[in-house]
Amino acid sequence: MKEKPGRISRVGELNFIANGSHKLRSASEAGNCRYLLVALGVVAALISVAIPAAAAQYASSQHSVGVTIQGSVLNSAGRPVGDALVRLEQQGVPGGLETKTSGAGVFRFSAPGTGSYNLSAEKSGLRSRAAAVVVSSLGEQKQINLVLEDSTPVHADSSASSVPSTQVMEFADEPTFTIAGVTDWTAAGGHGSDTSLRASEALTRETLKLKADGPGHNAADLSGDAIAANESESKLRAALAGAPGSFEANRQLGDFYLHAGRYRESISLLQTSYRIDPANHDNEYDLALALKEAGDISQAREHVQKLLAHGENADLHRLAAELDEKSGDPLAAVHEYEQAVRLDPSEQDYFEWGSELLFHRAIWQAQEVFGKGAKAYPQSARMLAALGTALFASARYDEAALRLCDASDLNPADPEPYIFMGKIEMAAPNPLACVERKLARFVQLQPGSSVANYLYAMAIWKGQAQPADPLALQQVETLLTRAVTIDAKCGEAYLQLGILYYSQRNFEKAIGYYTKAIEVNPQLDEAHYRLGVAYDRIGEPAKAKQEFQLHDEIKKLQAAAIEQQRRDVKQFLVVVPGQPAYPLAH
Repeated sequence: MKEKPGRISRVGELNFIANGSHKLRSASEAGNCRYLLVALGVVAALISVAIPAAAAQYASSQHSVGVTIQGSVLNSAGRPVGDALVRLEQQGVPGGLETKTSGAGVFRFSAPGTGSYNLSAEKSGLRSRAAAVVVSSLGEQKQINLVLEDSTPVHADSSASSVPSTQVMEFADEPTFTIAGVTDWTAAGGHGSDTSLRASEALTRETLKLKADGPGHNAADLSGDAIAANESESKLRAALAGAPGSFEANRQLGDFYLHAGRYRESISLLQTSYRIDPANHDNEYDLALALKEAGDISQAREHVQKLLAHGENADLHRLAAELDEKSGDPLAAVHEYEQAVRLDPSEQDYFEWGSELLFHRAIWQAQEVFGKGAKAYPQSARMLAALGTALFASARYDEAALRLCDASDLNPADPEPYIFMGKIEMAAPNPLACVERKLARFVQLQPGSSVANYLYAMAIWKGQAQPADPLALQQVETLLTRAVTIDAKCGEAYLQLGILYYSQRNFEKAIGYYTKAIEVNPQLDEAHYRLGVAYDRIGEPAKAKQEFQLHDEIKKLQAAAIEQQRRDVKQFLVVVPGQPAYPLAH
């Protein structure tokens, strides 16, 4: 008979397997336990787990028939150099190709074909050493970084910046690393068990969801009436009908649609405004936003590059980074995010930069950025939550818990820090300091939340020594029962009730709860396994065999989906002064 040790099941692992991508937008959603389910539905849905758009587009680019040679130009201190001239020459072929690096120091060539090439860069009389690039087949992508021999840190495109130097110098604590490239997935980064790794990966996806909502930086430009009231749309449309050639009439209605999420309607109006007054940079920025949200990355990028040519600001670099990520160029994206922080070390810019590092598994570097962001913005709950996620990813479990507990203290009514700490509590090898106490407060504040009751029950149970205190187990049973009463779709709570009753040798009741868990979520593999064990115990080997087979099939499919997700997300190649470059968090 198969038997799994331990009091608590691998539900902490299951919660993170494929999705982990909820975004709580109201306290009422926090009361619903269903988002904790592995939202796979059927086996086919598991195979089609949503991959982040950037990774998917990056993967699809690998099938291009052309040859791409790209990379960054850095100075000797490891800083990206903007506006550097980069030259690509094919050996034995006269002439060559030239381009200039972006503000983030990034360049890209579409090479004419296979063969041997020389790649070099220069700026202000400084040159890099020539790099030999050998292209053996069409469709290849080569990642090459060039270093100018300059001992003075260069701030990309500093001469073009419209931001006063005093503002740039606010970001005085230089990072101790450089992101120099990307590499394919070769091994799971981070530390700890596979359960902890899966938890880390899913918490990372949830951390990305903590980004501020809305399409742009200037949503406040519209009055509350223009955003909220339907009658405002009628007024704006009437104004446009009366003056169809008016810049303001087109722009105001375009802005209304932009911030209402009606991007296609917004684009045509903002394009009209752009044709009337192409020098209005605010309008062009909003047009780029609308194009990005509508999925027209190429046109959005053209407008952003035009705006950057007139002068840099953090919003432009942040938008450029989003476009780079969506088009499958995370190396350019991370440099753009860093440049945004240099120009404006705001809470949002720190958070975006750290999130990009975390998503591409530069874990220690994400800790550094989130740590600086939390120091600069100690009242930012999402910065502390993100720091906690990064700390958890490197197996600094107790520190991660403390940061999440701190985040919950900033706004005790906000459910997200509690949810994060509850999940790391289940995945960590040992009980974590402060978590059980904070989750008790979560239940006190939101007694009608199935999530709060479930997470608090799990924390109490995990904190029990053997043999467990009967009163504590009774409290666990009460909380889990309350969770499924509040939300009948809370499959994990049914599973845990089954485990609880099985431990008390009440096999029939355990089978009932395992069956209910499977009814709620047929892909909950732990429930199939536990049900098989229970059937075997009561002498029904045929039923047990069937459940074991279902468990093994689901696990195999889940493992394949996770493997694919990891392969689709490129990992950053990190350079730390005095150390060799490395692709993973060590």
